[in-house]
Amino acid sequence: MADRPSFDDIADDMAFLDEWEDRYRYVIDLGRAMAPMDEALKTAATRVDGCASQVWIAPRREGEVIDFEGDSDAMIVRGLIAVLRALYGGRTADEILAVDAQAAFARLGLDQALSAQRSNGLRAMVARLRETAARLAA
Repeated sequence: MADRPSFDDIADDMAFLDEWEDRYRYVIDLGRAMAPMDEALKTAATRVDGCASQVWIAPRREGEVIDFEGDSDAMIVRGLIAVLRALYGGRTADEILAVDAQAAFARLGLDQALSAQRSNGLRAMVARLRETAARLAA
């Protein structure tokens, strides 16, 4: 998890970016910096429905901690996955379920900047992560 910025680091960086285009580029850069997902993990079981682009999320449990890999064929979505990894990765199931994703994305200014289609996809990814956490917590 040291290979990625923390959510607070991302929020701090984005606070300095006034223009949405700069924030958009920053999110894309986060996606580019993310390690590629193993192609063997890109299966029907890891595909996230409800996204306009192809999206895969493959969670894994390491003791009490949940982490995940993700990928997309769209660079902005890949960047959103990197943000989600910073927000949710390396947490316990209970911690994941306690995160207010809507407030977190509002803090980044992404709640108003994403298209309706991207927002729907983001909600689908958050729902998948929360479902996984709930299943692993049970």
